[in-house]
Amino acid sequence: MKLISVIVAAYNVEQYISRCLDSILGQTYKYLEIIVVDDGSTDGTGAIVDEYAIKDQRIKVIHQENAGLSGARNAAIKLVTGQYIGYVDGDDYIEPDMYDTMLDACEKNGAEIAGCTYRKVSEDGQNLEKEISDACLKNDTYVMKVDEALEAYVMDNRPFHMYNSVWSKLFKRELVEGTFFPVGRNSEDIVYTGRALANCNICVFVDRPLYNYVVDRSGSIMNNLEKLANRRFNDELPFWDEQIDIFMQKGFGHIAELAEYQFFRRKLFYYIEFKDLKMNEAANRLAQDMKKDKEKFQALYTNSFVAKGDRCRMKLFFFSPQMYYLFNGLYDKLIIPIRS
Repeated sequence: MKLISVIVAAYNVEQYISRCLDSILGQTYKYLEIIVVDDGSTDGTGAIVDEYAIKDQRIKVIHQENAGLSGARNAAIKLVTGQYIGYVDGDDYIEPDMYDTMLDACEKNGAEIAGCTYRKVSEDGQNLEKEISDACLKNDTYVMKVDEALEAYVMDNRPFHMYNSVWSKLFKRELVEGTFFPVGRNSEDIVYTGRALANCNICVFVDRPLYNYVVDRSGSIMNNLEKLANRRFNDELPFWDEQIDIFMQKGFGHIAELAEYQFFRRKLFYYIEFKDLKMNEAANRLAQDMKKDKEKFQALYTNSFVAKGDRCRMKLFFFSPQMYYLFNGLYDKLIIPIRS
């Protein structure tokens, strides 16, 4: 039996942490080491996790001053003893057979990473994607070599989506040994997952929603629009850029080109997002940054893997970002409904 170390970062989640821990303790796979980090909570989170530790000896609790999600995870990483590592955020919860299913997929296929899909739920556990019923899910398991896994991760061109989130993964410990999260930053999963995938030989993906992600929790950093620009400019964009460098250093030149292509597409998406939210200063800043790399992206877009429509969008954006924004709005309102 392989020990799985489950790392739970918890900060002011007294309303959710019991559901989270109950879902982990209720796993069909019982050989677990559960490390809960109370990251300086000011509510009752710390007391609740201490009560759980008394009830179940598999739970270890760390109380520390607030260091953010990365700091909490890093504190737990130093204590793990399992052959595999999984992550669950304190306000989310998992399906009963998540780790049983993912470990079995790894062991049967000699994989160092297993991924799965997830279900977006409200604070009270209501499925927010009701149109995607469990009955229509394929429940397939896909086995990929490293280059296939990286392309699926970068391009989203498979029948599944390989997310950058660590909570939708199970990592073989030796694969991520010595890898920590950047403290004081958000979107910290990007580089961690990219580095892990670049280091693996075999990856498996289980096409089932085994993780339940709470998307609308009040106070969640992902819902704080005031911090959106800072998160995009200071965390996400630099991390996506750093990930490209990682792929290059590991000898995956083609994957790095694909990642750079997706990087530009992501910037175009962020530009539209800023404009829609009336964040014109952020939109203008992003447009200026993109124009500095105009020649690089024009050269990149000569590759055969670039869609014709994307070439047109790139040219229109560099001609006039405002025209690009207006065209995108018309396209969404008129062309997409017609095609549908």
